[in-house]
Amino acid sequence: MTESGAASTAATPRPGPALRSPAARVLGLLARPFATVLRGWRRSLQIRVVTATMVLSAIVVVLVGALLQSQIVEGVLTTKESSAVAEAYRGFEEAQRALDEETLPGSDAGESAGVGLVFGEIVSQLSTRSGGGERFEIVVLGSKGPGESITQFSPRATGVVRVDSVPDQLIELVAASDDPWQVYHPITYAGVPTTTELGFMIGTTLRSGDDGVYELYYLFPLDQEEATLALVQRTLFTASALLLVLIGVIAWFVVRQTVTPVRLAARIAERLAAGGLQERMHVRGEDDLARLATSFNKMATNLERQIKQLEDLSRMQQRFVSDVSHELRTPLTTVRMAADVLHEARTQLNPSAARSAELLQKELDRFESLLGELLEISRFDAGVAVLEPEEVDCRELARQATTSLGALAERAGIELVLDLPAGPCVAEVDPRRIDRILRNLVANAIEHGERRPVQVTVGADDRTVAFTVRDHGVGLRPGEAASVFNRFWRADPARTRTTGGTGLGLAIALEDTHLHGGWLQAWGRPGLGSQFRLTLPRELGGAVESSTLPMVPTPVVGPSARRPAAPAVAGGHRPSSTTDELATGSRRA
Repeated sequence: MTESGAASTAATPRPGPALRSPAARVLGLLARPFATVLRGWRRSLQIRVVTATMVLSAIVVVLVGALLQSQIVEGVLTTKESSAVAEAYRGFEEAQRALDEETLPGSDAGESAGVGLVFGEIVSQLSTRSGGGERFEIVVLGSKGPGESITQFSPRATGVVRVDSVPDQLIELVAASDDPWQVYHPITYAGVPTTTELGFMIGTTLRSGDDGVYELYYLFPLDQEEATLALVQRTLFTASALLLVLIGVIAWFVVRQTVTPVRLAARIAERLAAGGLQERMHVRGEDDLARLATSFNKMATNLERQIKQLEDLSRMQQRFVSDVSHELRTPLTTVRMAADVLHEARTQLNPSAARSAELLQKELDRFESLLGELLEISRFDAGVAVLEPEEVDCRELARQATTSLGALAERAGIELVLDLPAGPCVAEVDPRRIDRILRNLVANAIEHGERRPVQVTVGADDRTVAFTVRDHGVGLRPGEAASVFNRFWRADPARTRTTGGTGLGLAIALEDTHLHGGWLQAWGRPGLGSQFRLTLPRELGGAVESSTLPMVPTPVVGPSARRPAAPAVAGGHRPSSTTDELATGSRRA
């Protein structure tokens, strides 16, 4: 046996909060609310349904609101435009009639008088219609007279409307045609400061008796229409918001009626899984949910009955194994005494009888070992196995296991190599059970080592202590690593046992590991050997999250060697490896 004093490499600690940068901490704080919302979204069907209903309802309300608003705007503007056009045409006719009835000389004063007559007539119309009808302003511009000379006329406007409120585009259209033209354009009012408001403008040309041409524009402010549309928008927005709130409340209560029985069923299912087989759902009414509750209760009743039958059968089997094991103790003791007498007197017997005495002694040893392991398995199955923890140096446990199997290794022609850390590896464990696990792993390595060295390595970090037993023998074929912890399983049934194993050693080792809250994992490749790793918490009741020793030995020599994925946690998670060469022991049902 060779012992190496190389220090083990401690596992790299995870960066704690003090090692994180300020930016990372700020991002972590900002991400927490989003993580909470996302967790609630994933876990609550009610929130998802209500949110989807609200989003879809909001889309529908926005589309309907936009359609209604466009229809209302179009209706209001159409009505305004119709009444404004009628009012303007009536004014145009009255103004043109006033110019036609008045004959003006061709002098400047005559022109001014004619325009004054028109303007006075229009102002008269405003004063007479101020009590009702459309509110409007008027702008009168001079155009071209005979001989294409510019008519001497100062533009005029009613109220405080600025003459330049009329856009050039409309002036050009009116000047080029005798037909009325209309446009929507802001109206500018003189003052400090200057104000504007959207308006509707319509203009046409008026001709006097001396072929003088003037442009008359009616400007209709749209302030009342804007106020009306603003009121409509506020009304639509308020109504839409209230409608969405009502839809959300209704959806919440409707979904709640459906989700509440499902949540109740989930809670009862969890209690059933935890062992509360008497839990049942309350049936109300005769609807689909009531039928679901009835079917769930029937299922729970059938499960309870079958589980009780299985428990009774399991208790009978455990009692049978325990009784048979105990009952075999007495005749085995008697047979052992007789066999010891024959074995001691074998030198006085003939060769055939002496050989039979030796075989009897060997098989009785194996039978006693099998009987002890059956009793141990029965205690595990009955749930009465308990730990007797002590604080021990795990290096000593490794030394004891290899020392006790040194003679077996010498007979098999195998060298045992110990790789121990320089410092103590103190852990709170049951030394009897850990010694049994290690002896079983080392004995299996000797059994399958093919006369090649077997290496036992011990490593530790702040939280865990780990053992690995590595051999370079036949290894494990794909799929076999997941079966090595099964009871009475053998990789090659035709292979002759040299250590007298019973087939229960690894199963008991796995149960001992579970009692400590640790991992027992296996790796193997055909022709490259195998490795078993035992990882235990340094304090009893601690959690094992990682191991200080690698699961896959490095380097793995061979043409087909490749490193598989990292193993999963025993007893709680399935192995994450995609190959059959790596497996983690799992607790039997």
